[in-house]
Amino acid sequence: MNAKNKTFLIRLAAAGLCLALCWLLPLLTGQIPEIGNMLNPMHFPVILCGFFSGPWFGLVLGFLAPLTRSLIFGMPVLFPTAFAMAFELAAYGALTGLLYRLFPKKNGYLYLTQILAMIGGRLVWGLVQFLLMAAGKTEFSFTAFLAGAFTNAIPGIVLQIIIIPLLVLALKKARLLLADRA
Repeated sequence: MNAKNKTFLIRLAAAGLCLALCWLLPLLTGQIPEIGNMLNPMHFPVILCGFFSGPWFGLVLGFLAPLTRSLIFGMPVLFPTAFAMAFELAAYGALTGLLYRLFPKKNGYLYLTQILAMIGGRLVWGLVQFLLMAAGKTEFSFTAFLAGAFTNAIPGIVLQIIIIPLLVLALKKARLLLADRA
């Protein structure tokens, strides 16, 4: 097997592991939905996938994870929640992978990559929510956007900013971060 095929298979396996984590991590917070909404457990594996496997795997994983989890476990509710999350998480995965490839490989850029991807994903979520609510003749105010995207998610945002760069640095140190090779 040539190196390109081997790298593709490793990225695919990593994306599969991240999908499994997207299905399982919310089970840890599922008994208390308010905690799950604050910690955003599906965001962690999607952002990691963007770093590890690149923008295309991050995009596909991010889009499929909430939809498949909804179909398998019934949570999040398929429409509008999982549908809007699919676009949000797809943006996280794609932006993380893309920005990580574009920025210099210095450690400080991990934070910039992640923060920009998180802002971009939340903006995409807000736009999709606005469109879904407008189509259903329901109001989606700027206050509702701020609450859903930022205020209610502050604990998860803080945890993501702390934990994900540490995991990425550990993967880099172990020479397991494939995005550095592409």
